[in-house]
Amino acid sequence: MSRKKPIVALVYDFDGTLSPGNMQEFGFIQAIESTAPTFWRKSDEIAIGQDASNILAYMKLMFDEARKKGIPLRRRDFRRFGSKVELFPGVLQWFDLVNAYGRSKGVKVEHYINSSGLAEMIEGTPIAKEFKRIFACSFLYNDQGEAEWPGVAVDYTAKTQFLFKINKGILSIRDNKLVNESQDENKKRIPWSNMLYFGDGDTDVPCMKIVKMFGGHAIAVYNPNKPGKKAIAQRLLREDRVNFITPTDYRENSRTFQIVKAVIDKITADNQILSLQKESL
Repeated sequence: MSRKKPIVALVYDFDGTLSPGNMQEFGFIQAIESTAPTFWRKSDEIAIGQDASNILAYMKLMFDEARKKGIPLRRRDFRRFGSKVELFPGVLQWFDLVNAYGRSKGVKVEHYINSSGLAEMIEGTPIAKEFKRIFACSFLYNDQGEAEWPGVAVDYTAKTQFLFKINKGILSIRDNKLVNESQDENKKRIPWSNMLYFGDGDTDVPCMKIVKMFGGHAIAVYNPNKPGKKAIAQRLLREDRVNFITPTDYRENSRTFQIVKAVIDKITADNQILSLQKESL
């Protein structure tokens, strides 16, 4: 009797996890003739001054600053900015590498983005096609195709809802019914134990905690070229928020790939054991 291939989900934050910085800093901020420190200071001033969401504050600031400079913000414009986003070493080859290893072990690997950045900009990156779903912030657009209002704002707690959607196989951002319905664990599309979450800091802690608590694996990545990043990852490990820490290196000889291979090996072994137990009934 043929067995259904287990699905392994790799879920990634984006800024600081796959890319060395905030995505707005690779093209957009230059287009509005500003600098990263100035842009984020203004964004913080909006959020603090009005006790508002940091995410909605940066989205409003992008909209306002672009309008001042006469820069249109259509989907294709965001994707053009996204095409300039830098990626960490090995990211371009990472997905083929992990997918091939998964196939060699008899599992299907799926990749997801869970980010407070902009979906439209991530869609402009060369890795966009690798993701089954990009869960991230986005705008609403008018009849002329121009951004006019935030459509989705994803903060650090909102990100947790997408983990439950991945667990149940729900790809709609809008859905708030199916995700809350009770479902037997053995009917969920991707068990928590088959989930790996990659994040780079405190804003990822709720997601890391949930994945780890339910039996999955949380991985804190850190940019070795940025002072203090490794210390943050080490603290998360000491506080039992994550299972592993690793530099933001996604090449074949990296510690990151070694960790993922080990986790896939464990998932494969666990599924084989479960199958043998079922055969004994």
